Amino acid sequence: MLRITNLTLSLIRNPLIPPISPTSSFSHLLHHASFSSSSSSHPDGDKKVAGPLVEYERRIVAGELLDGDLCQLGTLRELQRLYDELVQSADACRLDRYSASAKPTRSNWFWNKFVSPHSSVSPVKGLYLYGGVGTGKTMLMDLFFISCKPSSWRAQRIHFHNFMLSVHSRLQMHKGLEDPLEVVGLEIADEAILLCLDEFMVNDVAALILNRLFRHLFNNGIVLVATSNRAPDNLYERGLQRDLFLPFIAALKAEKGFYFIGRDISGLLKQKFQQLVGDEPAGPQVVEVVMGRKLQVPLAADGCAYFLFEELCDRPLGAADYLGLFKEFHTLALEGVPRFGLHNRTAAYRFVTLVDVMYETKARLLCTAEGSPLELLESIVTIADAQQIAPRTSSRSRKSDDIDLCVDNELGFAKDRTISRLTEMNSKEYLEQHSIMLQEKQPSL
Repeated sequence: MLRITNLTLSLIRNPLIPPISPTSSFSHLLHHASFSSSSSSHPDGDKKVAGPLVEYERRIVAGELLDGDLCQLGTLRELQRLYDELVQSADACRLDRYSASAKPTRSNWFWNKFVSPHSSVSPVKGLYLYGGVGTGKTMLMDLFFISCKPSSWRAQRIHFHNFMLSVHSRLQMHKGLEDPLEVVGLEIADEAILLCLDEFMVNDVAALILNRLFRHLFNNGIVLVATSNRAPDNLYERGLQRDLFLPFIAALKAEKGFYFIGRDISGLLKQKFQQLVGDEPAGPQVVEVVMGRKLQVPLAADGCAYFLFEELCDRPLGAADYLGLFKEFHTLALEGVPRFGLHNRTAAYRFVTLVDVMYETKARLLCTAEGSPLELLESIVTIADAQQIAPRTSSRSRKSDDIDLCVDNELGFAKDRTISRLTEMNSKEYLEQHSIMLQEKQPSL
């Protein structure tokens, strides 16, 4: 469960990854949650603000680092979010080596792991950072790891070559067991739930064991943070019997859900749309949606439709139109979702309806947007929320006021549902349900 980020840099979140594709401008894939506010406490219980983004800013102020580029800052926000999630889920992840839930005795360790085996996949997804030489991957991961120390967390930062040497040494020690890799996976997870691997790469020897080893590691709750010069699809390229290694790549990425953030990245969305439709030619289509009404689809092929945001949400369309659309199409590529406020309240209503219909029909969404789901809807508030917003004072400038604040109870109450659904629609579990739905619709041979 990984997320992927590219330091052109790119990001992947662990065992099953939604990738962040490289672009020349700041953009990255969102998976599961919006960016953190960086307000977590330190792993040792200190209430001060902590994390890699905070440490990065401290070093810039101290003159230890130059101000980074947008790609590094985007990746740092993902690392900060991961840090915040780990702080919040430390008990569930069994990160603290001294907590009761993480203290294995010899007897219950044997019973739980061998007599009554069970999967304990981490509730927090890790990260896979890839990019070219000199993009700062190792430095950013080290900032993240340092932020997790000093603490009682079971965490390890190790170069990939040294990690593999350790694995081979452990395998020699357990030679003769039915599945020595399972025992090695248990040992590694017992020592380090948070595993930071630098310079991830694959050679012939590593390819033979990585698929099974990491299956055991992920099933035992490992949270992986890795850096690499190569995107997941390029790992072990042209290697011997690479087809045997492909399941490992599939375990690193869930490649069908995309939520891209940034301006001027429509080309990236069109590229992903073209990858989905393959060789089938895409062109305009007309579909009947409700009571004889017809809807013009600008670009469509193989069950996938491409729309500009304005074409679906700035026109007089409603739930019935959207339901008719998704009777014909299972995937929507939506370009240019804006931040919502008073100026586009009506479009916000339609967007909320569109998301609801897509969620209920298990449709797949690819989109470009001006912000994360939380950021898109942050200016939509209920009356009660608006009453809690402090009025302007002499120390609070007009510039800091949100002049586009939209006070709307119906939209405000739908806000959390829409954020949750947008996040879930890019999750591994949702995309698996989407795939199952497509398989069930295919006529049996």
